[in-house]
Amino acid sequence: MPVKHMDDIKGKVLSGADLQGVTKWIALSPRDGWDGWVMRVLEVEPGGFTPFHTHGWPHINYILEGTGVLTSDGEQHRIRPGSVAYVDGMGEHNFKNDGDVPLRFICIVPEEGDRDYLG
Repeated sequence: MPVKHMDDIKGKVLSGADLQGVTKWIALSPRDGWDGWVMRVLEVEPGGFTPFHTHGWPHINYILEGTGVLTSDGEQHRIRPGSVAYVDGMGEHNFKNDGDVPLRFICIVPEEGDRDYLG
């Protein structure tokens, strides 16, 4: 049974033309015995955003800190601590931080949704 602390997990700053101010941590994965799933923690800096994208798997999200907007299939949803969301990956979606503090959330995806845990 792995027990970790986020202070001991190295984050990865994501880069690309279609995203800004995003860092990702792999909290749990098949390497920890959770076969088939990856639990990530993402942080989006104020004014930052994830890319608009689609894929064949869902996201299961829980907002820990900050505020922002989750856009899915053109529909905008306000998010704040305690918000939960199931995002069907087939619809175009993204997260945007419109607050003054980092937007931090848990994002669980099937293993094929994040191979960074192999890194």
